[in-house]
Amino acid sequence: MATDLHQLLRSLRVWDPEVTELPPFDPGAAPVTPLELFTEWFAAAVAAGQCEPHTMSLATSDESGLPDVRIVMLHGADETGWSFASHAGSRKGRHLAARPYAALGFYWPVLGRQVRVRGPVSAAPSADAQGDLHARSTGALAAALTGRQSEVLGSVEELVRASEAAWERAAREPDAPVPSWTLYRLRAEEVEFFQGDEARRHVRLRYRRAEEGWTRELLWP
Repeated sequence: MATDLHQLLRSLRVWDPEVTELPPFDPGAAPVTPLELFTEWFAAAVAAGQCEPHTMSLATSDESGLPDVRIVMLHGADETGWSFASHAGSRKGRHLAARPYAALGFYWPVLGRQVRVRGPVSAAPSADAQGDLHARSTGALAAALTGRQSEVLGSVEELVRASEAAWERAAREPDAPVPSWTLYRLRAEEVEFFQGDEARRHVRLRYRRAEEGWTRELLWP
């Protein structure tokens, strides 16, 4: 018997107390910059055992303004921005070349927390991109060397052959260059922190970049 999607959806519960702890969040005590608060929340997600807390949704738009979204990995966050990487010729790379603006979304359900970030995106210098790539695992380098991201694939066998060759090269040349590999940095103009609440009185704190520093404001849930 086929699964009834609507029945399955109705059977699910949000923030089951057996697996979710909704910590208190006092926005009045939040630090003056969103990066500080993001670092605190990220560390809390790691400590709480959140699976892959460094994964995030990345939303971009194409030349016509049509949106797209996918899950990518956070490579870092500092005063220069939130960083992620991809091939310049990938779909996301083409989108960012046409419209260099994006949004990020983090969700850490173990704590009932979300973080949303949006702002202009720029490509870091090539040396930074290569340094970031070569500081990662052999598998990451092999994936980058496989290349042709977002292109049409003829068969699974074709992928296997290309991947095996890339793994061999990555093991043999751990510093092998990948010219198309690009490190992107999103300079946040707006960062929102969402803390879930069992009574649905969710706390939403938004930081917005001002001429000097950041402004903070609460939002209705």
